[in-house]
Amino acid sequence: MVDWGRWGLESGWHSVRGQWMDAPESTLEALASLLGKDRFGDGAVQPEGLDAPLWVLVAGERPEGGPSWELFYEDGSSLQGGGLLPGDMPLGYHRLVANDGRKVTVVVAPQHCHLPADLRGWLWTLQAYALRSEASWGIGDLADVRLLGSWAKGEGASMLMLNPLHAGPPGPYQQDSPYSPSSRIWRNPIYLHIEEVPGAEHLGSDLQGLAQMGRELNAWRQIDRNAAWRIKSQALERIFAATRGSMAAASSPFAAWRESKGKSLQAFATYCAIAESYGPNWLDWPAGLGHPDSPGVAEEARSKAGRVEYHAWLQWVTELQLDAAAAQIPLLMDLAVGTDPGGADAWVWQDCFAHGARIGAPPDDFNSEGQDWGLVPYHPQRLREAGFAPFIEALRANLRPGGGLRVDHVMGLWRQWWIPPGTGAARGAYVRFPHTELLRIVALESVRAGAVVVGEDLGVVEPEVRQTMASLSLLSSKVAIFEPGPPSEWGDKALGSFSTHDLPTLGGLLGGTDLEDQRSAGMVVEEGAAESMRAKIRSWAQSDDPAEAAVSMAGQLGASRCALVAMSLEDALGVPERPNMPGTVGTWPNWRLALPLRVEEVMAAPQVKRVADAFTQGRSQPPGH
Repeated sequence: MVDWGRWGLESGWHSVRGQWMDAPESTLEALASLLGKDRFGDGAVQPEGLDAPLWVLVAGERPEGGPSWELFYEDGSSLQGGGLLPGDMPLGYHRLVANDGRKVTVVVAPQHCHLPADLRGWLWTLQAYALRSEASWGIGDLADVRLLGSWAKGEGASMLMLNPLHAGPPGPYQQDSPYSPSSRIWRNPIYLHIEEVPGAEHLGSDLQGLAQMGRELNAWRQIDRNAAWRIKSQALERIFAATRGSMAAASSPFAAWRESKGKSLQAFATYCAIAESYGPNWLDWPAGLGHPDSPGVAEEARSKAGRVEYHAWLQWVTELQLDAAAAQIPLLMDLAVGTDPGGADAWVWQDCFAHGARIGAPPDDFNSEGQDWGLVPYHPQRLREAGFAPFIEALRANLRPGGGLRVDHVMGLWRQWWIPPGTGAARGAYVRFPHTELLRIVALESVRAGAVVVGEDLGVVEPEVRQTMASLSLLSSKVAIFEPGPPSEWGDKALGSFSTHDLPTLGGLLGGTDLEDQRSAGMVVEEGAAESMRAKIRSWAQSDDPAEAAVSMAGQLGASRCALVAMSLEDALGVPERPNMPGTVGTWPNWRLALPLRVEEVMAAPQVKRVADAFTQGRSQPPGH
């Protein structure tokens, strides 16, 4: 009998109903090949001690460093010694050199993520693209986020939680889903507010014409990202051309910022420049361009230096506007679970990915065939050999605004459902990840950023996942639609909310329209489950009216023991449509629905004010009241 565990594979899994399900032998064999039998011999055995690429320790641990060693601290200082390493090593990333020349990266992490003991806040969750103002160019932007954030803080909110702002593919064809990014490290410039881009004044009278074209797109509820980007990119190209000379100076803010971002930014911008010529899927590029360190890529970067600089500049101005929004109110960013296999991250860090496999989820009561998210997973051993570098970069990029981070499908740090090439999601299997090391790195980066971390732990979850999260002060996700008891029964280390972007809104659930939406989208409707869910929420809220139910739920969430509580603007406004209908392609406007009200109207809406007041009042009461 094959010991699949040697490759980190699980031979089966427990369904949501607790039934053991065997993984197909053909699936396990295919995944073992992807994990690399040729590379790891009889199995993916992790090297230990001084033969390991790195040690990820908790502060105070003292591993054996050998007869003699020199420890080079992150701050540039060093220490020589022998035997056990010192117990007072500072948090951070250090380097150990043993007397025989072997080198190990020593990561020292805290015992917990950043979590203030008195944290008791409430926040709005919002889809930034849906938050359009009168000044928007067809899609919500970072100025709209800043405007809402300033108002929300004045109403008592402690944060805003945003959808992922990850970079999509460059060029005219934009990706609708923020959870299928080209890069989790860099951002999507479609969220730029053009009038506030440095140098926008160079457009002169043309700025007004472009703005008018962009604002005409606001007449439609469904967002057309391609149309919005065509207009925005016209303006951005011209601003860049007009200001490039001044930005080239070594003393310019852009030049200094670009220098600080180093090789990572250069590689991403190079990918974007090449993708403009050959398409956004690097797997289809001509021979010689398949690896970022190849001579062909170096030649492309030289010949396209202007375009490389342009894409780097787009990231700079996007970061400026994100910082301006974060200055008004802390932002809780969202980290998607994976990336597009043909995108920037999968090209730049390709040696760390298991190309050919796709991430998804096993069959459950909501998706009988399972889910295939079309995302490429990290290769667990190769990621570790690289010192978890791309994972650390993604964490830092999304923690940098300093409020907090939501980790989508946090169970993926323990194990991921991999789907082999040529098969459907139901014929996948679980692959184990070095979760202890990954979680310690999450805690280290959280403490350094002074940002809380929330794990999206919904669906099939192993018991140890939530236990470990609690011990690390990594907040779990409590969602009323799924919880058996009301908010007053929920624990403290959690972000409590009514729903998520993938589930019925309060208006759609209580009004019954979500069932009709599911039918129209071609989904199999579970009427019994929907009615049970509706009855539960109706009993908690003591109302069939979505507006009154929203106020009641906000009050109950606010009074709960949860460290953070939240409600989406869709639920506060009684919007009946979900932002996303999982499992549908082309039958529902996933990630394309704007709010029915402009930002200015949202801020003036009495109903939204009532929900905000209920949150504030609930938070002022004793926890669990």
